[in-house]
Amino acid sequence: MTRVIMHGCNGHMGRVITDLVSKDDDIEIVAGIDPFDDGHNTYPVFASIKDCDVKADAVIDFASAKAEDALLDYCVEKQIPVVVCTTGLSKEQLDKVRERACKVAVLKSANMSLGINTLFKLLQDAAKVFIPSGYDVEIVERHHNQKLDAPSGTALALADAIKEVAGDEYYYKYDRSQEHKKRDPKEIGISAVRGGTIVGIHDVIFAGEDEVIEFTHTAYSKSVFAKGAIEAAKFLAGKPAGMYDMTDVIASK
Repeated sequence: MTRVIMHGCNGHMGRVITDLVSKDDDIEIVAGIDPFDDGHNTYPVFASIKDCDVKADAVIDFASAKAEDALLDYCVEKQIPVVVCTTGLSKEQLDKVRERACKVAVLKSANMSLGINTLFKLLQDAAKVFIPSGYDVEIVERHHNQKLDAPSGTALALADAIKEVAGDEYYYKYDRSQEHKKRDPKEIGISAVRGGTIVGIHDVIFAGEDEVIEFTHTAYSKSVFAKGAIEAAKFLAGKPAGMYDMTDVIASK
């Protein structure tokens, strides 16, 4: 049984994870961290991570970026592995995540979905075939109208996975509206769509002569990210200090 602390337990993702964990016999939440608590949880909730005195095997972090520094310091002090899912971290905070990984196990991925992280590997295998054959690569991502950043971090991570195979001469193209010229074969086009309540759709297109191959991942709810975080916590418990990601989780299965 993996014992976890849910950092950000009363946020949307914290509530989703709490519900999923309640149905999983291999993991339990032993404490939650959230400045706002209405008493609905079955586990103790602390306003700050520094106040938590409950022993745990891992922390799942879906909280505010402003709480990240204190969390990382706590995990190093208590030697508790941490799954970092909080977004919007500054460059300085990302540097601190990598630095703290020298002292405690840290898992961070651009997307916690098992499906997306499997797609990374599939795309690299496809790129080895299609890139040398001159296929163009385009990525289209679609999200709800409340999403602030564009393109999504996942779209960039998908592009990065392809570029690892394609080579450094390939570059990302975000806008063609100000140009009147043919497409550069070395472009990886990335387009963003915002509308409605779309949770997340990512299309990766390999377009060649007389054929098109498409890879599509569709998230119908945020539970796919919660499930990935839960599997990551199970994997990370007991691991030595180091930087891990979801590819390590998938490889362990």
